[in-house]
Amino acid sequence: MHERQDSTLTSESSPAENSPTAAVTPKRAKLFGKKASLIMLLIVLSPALAMFLIYQEVESHKDGIYASVAAVPEMPAAIVFGAGINSREFHDRIETAVSLYKEGKVTKLLMTGDNRYLNYNEPIAMKKAAVALGVPEADITCDFAGFRTYDSLYRAREIFGVKQAILVSQRYHLPRAIFLAQNLGLQVVGVDAAIRSYGAWQSWYDIREIAASEAAWFDVITRRKPKFLGKKEPMFPEIAPTNLHR
Repeated sequence: MHERQDSTLTSESSPAENSPTAAVTPKRAKLFGKKASLIMLLIVLSPALAMFLIYQEVESHKDGIYASVAAVPEMPAAIVFGAGINSREFHDRIETAVSLYKEGKVTKLLMTGDNRYLNYNEPIAMKKAAVALGVPEADITCDFAGFRTYDSLYRAREIFGVKQAILVSQRYHLPRAIFLAQNLGLQVVGVDAAIRSYGAWQSWYDIREIAASEAAWFDVITRRKPKFLGKKEPMFPEIAPTNLHR
């Protein structure tokens, strides 16, 4: 009698123990854990991967960057980006722009920079420096709302009527500037204005370009308009047609 009961218990418990579901549950849990870890890793890495891809896209715009003024093709104007007044970067950009003008590479200079404070005016300082080096005031235009590279290029097109230009800045900045200009429909080349070394600051500039590239990409995607536009001030006003029937 006892043997039958034991046999019955054994026969009743065996299916549960040998159930496929019961047998694979630990494996499934382990597999799910691996998948969950992979998903979490992708979630963490996705922003970093996106940033990397955006930076690579912006940095890929290296074609059209010239190492010297002599090698740059002629364009109607030079867009000179502002830098800290009297900094090494500031003077290098001005000297490069003046060389472009004197060598006949451009006929006009557009000085674009920061003027958000009453006691700080990059475009005027840039203009004075260029005039001191021999460029006539009449051939220099100031953009007082070039707070960012995107703003400068957008306003160059919309306010000052620039369609073709040489971009004057340092090598680390030029791929981003060319990326923005081309996406705004401008035909541009760039000239490296790094006449001297910038020491430890160069590493900071290189790192800063990563975040600046992300901002540039979003500016292009969103087609953002600058805060300040204003009336048109064409650098190359069209000549009124002569009235032949006077």
